[in-house]
Amino acid sequence: MGERKGTNKYYPPDFDPAKHGSLNKYHHSHPLRERARKLSQGILVIRFEMPYNIWCDGCKNHIGMGVRYNAEKKKVGTYYTTPIYRFRMKCHLCVNYIEMQTDPAGCDYVIVSGARRKEERWDMRDNEQVLPTEREEKEKLETDAMFRLEHGVADRAALQRAVPTLASLQEAQSAWKDDFALNSRLRRRFREEKKTLREEEEEAAALQAKAGLSIPLVREAEEDRRLAALLKYHSPDSYEEKQRMKRTEISSRSWFPSAAGGRAGEALRKLGLGGRALRGRGGPPATPAGLGIVRRRSGEGPEGPAEPGGPERGETTPHSPPAPTVEPQGGAKAGTAPTAAPTAAPMAPPLAPPSTSLVADYSDSSSEAESA
Repeated sequence: MGERKGTNKYYPPDFDPAKHGSLNKYHHSHPLRERARKLSQGILVIRFEMPYNIWCDGCKNHIGMGVRYNAEKKKVGTYYTTPIYRFRMKCHLCVNYIEMQTDPAGCDYVIVSGARRKEERWDMRDNEQVLPTEREEKEKLETDAMFRLEHGVADRAALQRAVPTLASLQEAQSAWKDDFALNSRLRRRFREEKKTLREEEEEAAALQAKAGLSIPLVREAEEDRRLAALLKYHSPDSYEEKQRMKRTEISSRSWFPSAAGGRAGEALRKLGLGGRALRGRGGPPATPAGLGIVRRRSGEGPEGPAEPGGPERGETTPHSPPAPTVEPQGGAKAGTAPTAAPTAAPMAPPLAPPSTSLVADYSDSSSEAESA
């Protein structure tokens, strides 16, 4: 405030420098204004900052270090030539007043009344700090030569013990002396870490897009990597083994479907032929009767003699199989056409509607012999 007022001073018309001397005397005010209202009592209002943590005796609340107050400052004594000041301030949580004063001998602040200190102190000797010389010790050093000699020997021994530590501290400090090199090294490391993080994010995004994941992926840990290296996932059979087994099964499968599971057997069951049409390997040979073929004499139809428009002797219907050829049994006569049951199962007839009957006309061996 003072520097601003110094640049914009207004001197009234009745101001006389010889009489008033300054504007403050002309206005009968102090340069510090309200802060100097108790200056006649030796009290100056200042901005005081709490030096350490305390507990207020009025409200029992904790007041942290660094909290600021408007405190009344006054001089209460001296330590040699160093003045001792006392500060009086009001707690911001209650009506209690706290008084503190400086302690030049211990380089600290002491609570006089209104609060108690939160104990967070340590011994300066344990912290290897420089201790202030006490008054009695200082007088003894000035008057007692033997005590001064012993004190000097102890100081030199402490210096010898501290030389290695001081040398290591100087080396460490010299390593940090070049600010440009340290800054360049730090920025280089930051660029490398940023590049690594960008690559990891791109890899995670590609994996999420490939697997269709919407959850964020965490970074891979060393423990997870070791555990994954111990596990092996493989199928019991490879692709080549499966193909080989499939080819072996196909090559060893029967060419003729079974009567129970094949589509042809299902169609024959619908036609009412049952399981007699198809036989497995090693079974008895199929006969014309087993295939639903009825042997009739020539000239006879399903109900009687053949009709004029019916098939002639030796002809077959469009859905009937051809007549099998057989060899004579038991030495047939010459000129006869021996007939016998077929030795092999004929091919299955084409599928027909259920109403169609498979009928074939076969001539009797005895009638053929007579006609011959």
